[in-house]
Parts: sequence; C-alpha cells; structure tokens
Amino acid sequence: MSALNELGQLAKHRGPATKAERRDGKAAFVFLLPWLLGLAVITLIPIIASLYLSFTDYSLLESPNWIGIENYLRMFEDPRLLNSLRVTFTYVLVGTPLQLILALLVAMLLDKGIRGLPIYRSVFYLPSLLGASVAVAILWRQMFGTSGLVNQFLSLFGIEGMGWISNPDTALSTIILLHVWTFGAPMIIFLAGLRQIPAMYYEAAQVDGAGAFKRFFHITLPLLSPIIFFNLVLGIIGAFQSFTQAFIVSGGSGGPSDSTMFYTLYLYQRGFANFDMGYASAMAWLLLLIIAAFTAINFIASKYWVFYDD
Repeated sequence: MSALNELGQLAKHRGPATKAERRDGKAAFVFLLPWLLGLAVITLIPIIASLYLSFTDYSLLESPNWIGIENYLRMFEDPRLLNSLRVTFTYVLVGTPLQLILALLVAMLLDKGIRGLPIYRSVFYLPSLLGASVAVAILWRQMFGTSGLVNQFLSLFGIEGMGWISNPDTALSTIILLHVWTFGAPMIIFLAGLRQIPAMYYEAAQVDGAGAFKRFFHITLPLLSPIIFFNLVLGIIGAFQSFTQAFIVSGGSGGPSDSTMFYTLYLYQRGFANFDMGYASAMAWLLLLIIAAFTAINFIASKYWVFYDD
C-alpha cells in the first residue's frame, strides 16, 4: 500500500497530463484496441455465455431453457463421465511425471556440451511441435496397429504382437507414450535452467567428495525446483486439455470400451454429437474447476519443495 500511496503522491505533484502525454495515451489505446476486442469477443463473452448455458437445456436447435443446477446434478449419475474422469486422471498423473523425467534426463545429457547441440535441441523439440497434430496421431495409430511398425519390430525377435490400439488394456498406454514422446518443450526449459546453475557449486561438492548422485539430489534438483514447478503446472494444465490424440487414435469414439475416453472427448461428444450443449457447458466448467484445484494444490505444496536462491 505504501508503494501505491507514493505513486498517488507522485501523480498529484506532477499535475495534469501534458498534451503529448494525452496523445501518447490515445495512441496506446488505439494499438491495444484489437487485443481488447479480441479479449471481449473471443474470450470474455464466450465464457459468460457458457456459464449461462450450463444452467440451461440447450440443444443448438432450440432456445435455451433454464433448468438450474440440473446439469451439474446429472454428472454424478453419468457413468461415462465418471469413467472419462478416471481415464483423464490416469493420463495426467502418469503421463506428466514421465514426460518431465524424460525431459530432465535428456536436458542433462545435452548440458554436457556435446557437439552439434543446436541440432540435437531441434530434433528433440520437433515432437513437441507435432505431438498434438492430426498427422502424428494418425501415424501413431498406424504404428501400434495390428500390422504396424511396432509389431513388425517385435516379430524380428519371434514375439507375436497384438492390436495395441484395439486392446482396452493397452490403448490408453499408447496415448500416454505419445504424450511422453512430446517432451521437447519442457526439455528446452530444463536445459535453460541447468545453464543457470553456477559451476562453482559442483566444483565445491566434488572437492568435498560428493558423488554424481549426491550432486544431483543436493544441488541440481533444489536449484532446478522452480523450473520443475513451472513445467509441472503447465504440463498438468496441458494434459487435462488433451483432445486430438484420443480423438484420432480412437476414431472419435473413445474406444475400445471407453478406455481412451478423455474428458474433453466426452465433452465434445455431448456437445457436438448429441447436441446437449447445456450439459457440455457444465462439463467445461467442471473441467475448469478441476484444473484450478490442481493448480492451487501445486502452488500450496510448492512452498515445501521449491527452493528459491534469494
């Protein structure tokens, strides 16, 4: 509050704005106007509309009919929604840590100062650019098909493969593997964080006789914990919003036996296949609350394990 008071006193002492300052303010507003319009039309208005529709019975073909919290109560009696939550939680809680672990391991390897580092960074980052694309999801579906590349490779060792995508026990695992494979973005961030750790810490630890594991757990992880926290929060939010992989791999059905029925995929089916837009809007707000809860838990827990040098 003291800083705000000082700014207020400073503004009071300065007096009214000059003509040049008013002109600059108008110019700034003109340049910001497209962004403000986009924020209102593309973000704020749809958010408010979806909140209203979540309390209505709306089929896209008729006018919304107010039904109160009935859509939210229906969720507790919808077995497919509960199953989609189970599938999504499995995907997030298994895929995100594995992706971050792999990203950190690769970043540590690249941090050794190998030749051609820019090339390796580009190669490892490329899957992150393509991972959510339709083309890669189709390729993944072909690779894990009955006659796909994975089974052809296993046949070289006399192992009879199976339809990984068509088996309810393994279908979700293939999508998790696709998610882990797209580790490029957190890897680049980890690599930048590793470059900021002073080398004198490692040198002092070596003088004291600390081995590689002790240096990793007592120097690298604590100093890298803010980067880990950043990647963890973004990774969880992105994983909850995953849609393309499950839609393409399962052919839009979430099968087999709803084993790949992500929450976002089920939301899409309810809204654009069944035209139950009111229920889909309520599902969207539930997803928002779930993501907000996970983010809040991460921020609350961060004070126990995230180390800031200052």
